[in-house]
Amino acid sequence: MTIDAPIDVRPAAVPSAPTNAILTSPILRTLLKLALPNAIAMVGTTLVAVAETSYIGRLGTEPLAGIALVFPFLMLTQMMSAGAMGGGVSSAISRALGAGDRDRAATLALHAAMIGACAGLFFTVTMLVFGRAFYTLLGGRGGVLDEAMQYSHVLFAGAISIWLVNTLASVVRGTGDMRIPSVTLIGTALVQIAVGGALGLGLFGLPKYGMGGVAAGQLTAFTLGALFLAWYLLSGQSRLTLKLKGFTLQRDMFFDILKVGAVSCLSPLQTVLTVLIFTKILAGYGTETLAGYGMGSRLEFLLTPISFAFGVASVPMVGMAMGAGLVTRARQVAWTAGAAAAVTVGAIGLIVAVMPFLWISMFTSDPGVTAAASTYLVWAGPAFAFFGLGVCLYFSSQGAAKVGGPVMAGTARLLIVGGGGWLLASAGAPAWTLFALVGAAMVVYGLGTALSVRLTDWSK
Repeated sequence: MTIDAPIDVRPAAVPSAPTNAILTSPILRTLLKLALPNAIAMVGTTLVAVAETSYIGRLGTEPLAGIALVFPFLMLTQMMSAGAMGGGVSSAISRALGAGDRDRAATLALHAAMIGACAGLFFTVTMLVFGRAFYTLLGGRGGVLDEAMQYSHVLFAGAISIWLVNTLASVVRGTGDMRIPSVTLIGTALVQIAVGGALGLGLFGLPKYGMGGVAAGQLTAFTLGALFLAWYLLSGQSRLTLKLKGFTLQRDMFFDILKVGAVSCLSPLQTVLTVLIFTKILAGYGTETLAGYGMGSRLEFLLTPISFAFGVASVPMVGMAMGAGLVTRARQVAWTAGAAAAVTVGAIGLIVAVMPFLWISMFTSDPGVTAAASTYLVWAGPAFAFFGLGVCLYFSSQGAAKVGGPVMAGTARLLIVGGGGWLLASAGAPAWTLFALVGAAMVVYGLGTALSVRLTDWSK
């Protein structure tokens, strides 16, 4: 006689759906984890700037003046592709992933690559055709203009590579992966330093190509970087795999990216215009004042990557939360990132405001330049916290696809510096009043951006 085993009538366990850690992990810890690789990559970018300046300095004074003419347009290319349109790309990708739609995310990525390629081609044509006119307008003449054109022709011939590296890196960041883009940018920086130095200065028995050779280093590095990221996304190694088979153009995909990226492109334009206008105004106050401002504002540019690191890290966190309908968490991420950037950048600003010699003594001992730079840091340094807050919240707003307010705050900063600076200069006001104006404009930018985030309804 046999006894039947009891039948288990309990329902079979259903495996839980995979959880997106970016949507559930503690906000500050996740933010810091994502921000660190970006900060390291920004260090690499800074090293490139130092190395290139060193190479070009060995080529002579005219090449140094020539690179100063090209620099604003190079920065515009980088800021638009990495921060503005790049933020739009990361925002769209992360919102799709947050909603659980991986197919849409993959399709968005291919549309993003097309936008990047077209934008790069636009920069190539524009700078090859109008570059000489732009540099002449900025004051380029004779040998200085010739050196600028040597660098510009080579650099912007490969603008599509710069745009593709930053666009594809933004696709990967949109998945929450900050490591691969950062490793790629560091590798790109190392190749640029090595190739640019070798070809520019004629090292290791190679021909000396001067400014064209230095620019060729960047062209080579970004081309290799673009090829690597394209392979990474097509090979199945990434969190999002691109599939070319069956791909069709979809207008709404372009709109999803451009509704954030296109509007965001106004921000770097505002930044470059602010610098150019204020530099032109200060030129009337003499060489020492202009040099002092340049030295102080250089610190501001070096601190921007800190805000960039926190801001870019917040984009996928905000975007995925928005895609998943977690609006409260998205806003908490934005405020946490903004506070982290404000505290970090603000602390450095306060230190140099109290002890400006810590920064200035590394570059000059000239009494006039030192005095001007010290005055700038005393007035602008305390406002760095607001600048860091504004930059970071600008990126967070990209993740929520609500970037109009931060762009308007940038417009207010431009108008204050440009209009107020012109009025002060016309009235013969002392230089310190213009430096105070820069600080006030930073405060307006930071508070204006914060106010726009506070008042904008992200749920719509």
